[in-house]
Amino acid sequence: MPSSVRFLTVRMFSLLLLLFIHLRACHSSPSIHPQCHDEESHALLQFKQSLAINESASFDPSAYPKVASWKVDGESGDCCSWDGVECDRDSGHVIGLDLSSSFLYGSIDSNSTLFHLVHLRRLNLADNDFNNSEIPSEIRNLPRLFDLNLSMSLFSGQIPAEILELSKLVSIDLGLNSLKLQKPGLQHLVEALTNLEVLHLSGVDISAKGEFPMGIFQLPNLRFLRIRSNPYLTGYLPEFQSGSQLELLMLGGSGTSFSGLRLTNLYGEIPSCLGNLTQLAVLKLHKNKLAGQIPSWIGNHTLFISLGLGPNRLHGPIPESIFRLPNLEELDLQKNLFRGTVNVGLLRSRSLVSFQLSGNNLSVIGNINDSIALPKFQILGLGGCNLSGEFPSFLHGQNHLEFVELGGNQIEGHIPKWFMNLGTETLWHLDLSGNFLTGFEQSVDILPWNNLRDLKLSGNKLEGALPIPPRSIISYMVSDNRLTGEIPQAICNLPSLVFLQLSSNNLSSKLPQCLGNISHSASVLDLRNNSFSGDIPDSFSNDCTLRAIDFSQNQFEGKIPRSLANCAELEILNIEKNKINDVFPSWLGIFPKLRVLILRSNRLHGVIGKPRANFEFQRLQIVDLSDNCFRALDLSQNKLTGEIPVQLAQLTFLAVFNVSGNVLSGPIPRGNQFDTFDRTSFDANPGLCGKPLSRKCGNGEDSLLAAKRDEGSAAYPLEFGWKVVVIGYASGLVIGVILGCVMDTRKYEWLVKNYFARWQR
Repeated sequence: MPSSVRFLTVRMFSLLLLLFIHLRACHSSPSIHPQCHDEESHALLQFKQSLAINESASFDPSAYPKVASWKVDGESGDCCSWDGVECDRDSGHVIGLDLSSSFLYGSIDSNSTLFHLVHLRRLNLADNDFNNSEIPSEIRNLPRLFDLNLSMSLFSGQIPAEILELSKLVSIDLGLNSLKLQKPGLQHLVEALTNLEVLHLSGVDISAKGEFPMGIFQLPNLRFLRIRSNPYLTGYLPEFQSGSQLELLMLGGSGTSFSGLRLTNLYGEIPSCLGNLTQLAVLKLHKNKLAGQIPSWIGNHTLFISLGLGPNRLHGPIPESIFRLPNLEELDLQKNLFRGTVNVGLLRSRSLVSFQLSGNNLSVIGNINDSIALPKFQILGLGGCNLSGEFPSFLHGQNHLEFVELGGNQIEGHIPKWFMNLGTETLWHLDLSGNFLTGFEQSVDILPWNNLRDLKLSGNKLEGALPIPPRSIISYMVSDNRLTGEIPQAICNLPSLVFLQLSSNNLSSKLPQCLGNISHSASVLDLRNNSFSGDIPDSFSNDCTLRAIDFSQNQFEGKIPRSLANCAELEILNIEKNKINDVFPSWLGIFPKLRVLILRSNRLHGVIGKPRANFEFQRLQIVDLSDNCFRALDLSQNKLTGEIPVQLAQLTFLAVFNVSGNVLSGPIPRGNQFDTFDRTSFDANPGLCGKPLSRKCGNGEDSLLAAKRDEGSAAYPLEFGWKVVVIGYASGLVIGVILGCVMDTRKYEWLVKNYFARWQR
């Protein structure tokens, strides 16, 4: 070939190549990408307008309103450029919509324009609040979907059968909603969606008493299976083969356990067939009543990233091979029956961030030399692990801590300075309760953990002034210590405080007037069994949120503060054993939720009778007014039934007693001041008999009355046989009256303690 021809050929080829490259570049240039289709842009905007933005609708701290960027004007008019929207590069159709954690609030119904996006392949609406709306059957209009995530978004009701028509689905996550999968059931889902690789149904009510479908493990591509919190689900696990692709298996919280290959409601062991899942990286079997020991094969699964076996009923020693798993990031063995000694120095995975052994019969040991080789924990649960002596030195250098549980051990002495310098920006939960700690080595005005939300120091031997938590604190529990001094003003400036428990210390002086400042956020205020004096501050805020108040066993004086009327959520009020000088606070009847009112052992005086205003005490169950100076117990014109408790005859302080106009029956007690009450105190009770009424008791009722009087002092307060429930005064008062001199003190204290303790969980 002549050189000129060869030159032209090469030249032409080069030009063609350059042209091809140019055309490819132009084709891939954003400037010539097809824009969003008008009808899809319109559908997205209508979907946006059908919902509100509410910052409480998402839990993820990184959440933000993605739809805020959706506009039709200017350069952002193309919906393919909108946040969370993905378009096909060739056709311009919307194929992906990720609005997870976007503060979305409202309902999605069958008319939603969301279902006009028929080309969608990926839909993620997780972590929003759809107001308990059902998943519309129009989900069938999205036949191209292969990835669907509606988790943790407050959907409810039955999962529609139309979801079975989405045959291309590869990943489906409907967990942590109030959903049901019963018609169709899980078996139908498995049969219809054969391409599934990821199935997350945690918290979905699969069946009230249903069979776990073995076919779910026959899905050829299944890699992730999460079905938790189904307490009545029963069934079998298959004999897994080593070729299974399963990487994650989470069957925790099913209220069931494994027995042989069988998933039942009986006790059982971890099935050996799980050992054949050689690709398994995550195994979580929480809350399943599992018994037996940890099988040795678990220590051979070197791919394990997460292993969760608690709470269950597993026992015996923990195989050391588990602590040597090289890729482990999460190990949760808490709340079982394990025994033996665990040396934290055996931990070999540098990736381990969550390590929980709390609530066993273990003894954990370690020393400062271990601190160098230990991984950087974020979650550390060693509660009740027989840690003794000085503060555990192996925690040196753990500066990534977020959640630390060291309660219920035998740790002594001071909380060291080096520990107070750890996790100053990351730690949000610290439990050191139930030890023998005496204080802080380093004295600080405010504890140094800037993001601490939950601090438990109760049940130690802490001395000195009350430690002041940071402004981020939500729950602060420091009861049963030896703290002295007053409540500092800084406690009033904790904007997020919900639970404050300072009971059973040696705190004294007057309460700061500003203490009412916390009532706009707090639910529980417990100052019981200290030495506080003076008046209770009359400064409860107009938006008071308190549900339980315990000021008992102090030296408070004056009146019950009237600003308590602002606390409409109040359920428990205990002011016993103080020096309160006031009349019966009938105005407390305005509280619609008040259940427990304890005012005994004060200086209350006057008459207990019909309130002058329309105060109802709608839900009151327990009231104790004993050991005061009351004279007018007037329970007339109500609907009291049963017999009058003979123990009431032991009362010596009543000048007036009136139970007329009820439906009481049986003999009237005699003795002490009961012998001074005339017939008007008992009139209009057709079933009552005995003096001072003319109606005599028969059939040995007088003898029975005498026997009851002899045994009265041993009776428990709630075993009178007379359920002292008052429905009335004329306005609907509902109370249960317990008069202290006739009740068993231990029973009373147990009752109030347990009623109050539910807020501590």
